[in-house]
Amino acid sequence: MSSTQLRALIDVAETHADGHVHVTARANLQVRGFRSSRGGLHPDALTALESTGLLPARTHELVRNIMVSPQTGLSGGRADLRAVAAELDRLLCADQRLAELPGRFLFVLDDGRGDLRDRSCDLGLVVLDDEVAQLRVGDGWGPVVQLAGAPGRIIDLAHEFLRVRGEGPTARWHVVELDRALVEPSLEDPRLPRATGPLPYGAVAGGQHVPVASGGLDRGDVEDLICHSSEVVVTPWRGVLVPQEVPHG
Repeated sequence: MSSTQLRALIDVAETHADGHVHVTARANLQVRGFRSSRGGLHPDALTALESTGLLPARTHELVRNIMVSPQTGLSGGRADLRAVAAELDRLLCADQRLAELPGRFLFVLDDGRGDLRDRSCDLGLVVLDDEVAQLRVGDGWGPVVQLAGAPGRIIDLAHEFLRVRGEGPTARWHVVELDRALVEPSLEDPRLPRATGPLPYGAVAGGQHVPVASGGLDRGDVEDLICHSSEVVVTPWRGVLVPQEVPHG
């Protein structure tokens, strides 16, 4: 996200909520403590949230759960997954049927460095080289696919999940709970990376990984983060990665 968006979000938190931006273990940002209006969010608060540019689809906000290797495109990895993640999000938001996915349904994209290989997910991929990746389907493996077509393949599997999950109170919430496989299981590709574990805090390749306290970011924290970079990356280890700006000229 851009530094401008993070500043706008703390503005919203101070004006309409508890004054903090919280970071979760699913690489989500949360603003908590909104005052209710007739049992829902006050229209002024919703307008302010949408003005940040972080709420592209009201109908799909609960299902836009896409976790990506935080350093992708900054340093290391086998491929830059920023465009893949953006296309997956675009396809997800453009499909009205997929708004029916459970709110805890999670997509996980590992750029081949192994940082998210062990992260449980419903659907996702791990990059094998700069052109192909192996799909993740629940706790198993799917086929090897071209990176360029991977978002579409993942969306197809999400549709299949909705088709077979059932209805009503017995409907399944996650792929691992299904009675049948979404796709013919595949063996692990030998090119898969080993799991590398969480990104440490402090100076890392591509920037600085800053931990976020349980109380979230306040105005001072946000200003400290964004004074160093024009963008920040929320990580799934309750942190914020501040990319190292490359000087021009």
